[in-house]
Amino acid sequence: MKYEEIEEIVKNALSPKRYLHSVGVAKRAYELACIYGEDGEIARKIGIAHDIAKEMPKEEALAYAKENHIIFDEIEKQETGLWHSKLGAHIAISKFGFTKDMAETIMYHTTGSIHMNTMDKIIYVADKTDETRTKINLEEAVKISNHNLDEGVLYIAKYMTNYSLQKDSLIHPHTIELINELIKEKRKQ
Repeated sequence: MKYEEIEEIVKNALSPKRYLHSVGVAKRAYELACIYGEDGEIARKIGIAHDIAKEMPKEEALAYAKENHIIFDEIEKQETGLWHSKLGAHIAISKFGFTKDMAETIMYHTTGSIHMNTMDKIIYVADKTDETRTKINLEEAVKISNHNLDEGVLYIAKYMTNYSLQKDSLIHPHTIELINELIKEKRKQ
């Protein structure tokens, strides 16, 4: 499916604010893909689609998960804000024709993972550094991630973990594993 077709579906599925965020993520993903030698058009498609399930009502999300055999782990069951990554990954394959790798990128954009490839990291960073973001020191996050992608992922993962802790939200084990792995890699250098 072409980018413009995906964007139109996303525009109709999301609130104007979430749609603008998705457009910003697509733009930022393209920029990062150019910096790190990845396919910019694929990055744009994933970026625009990454939050397709973000505003799905809880009952609809549960029904979709059950119908499509999507299983939430114990943390996800308690932190419903994480659901959209798995739901969105499934929608991206079934509705947009995304590959499994592209869908995994959507799945990793909330918690991160030690299994992330470069495109996964690009979308993870783009989601937190698009121009609509206010929760993070945007200038610093962009500067770091434009210079070193792993450092950008680490900066964002630590920041978002602290933010979640301040709200008394549970931290997904994938995020902790990611932070630990990136710190270990940093120590080796």
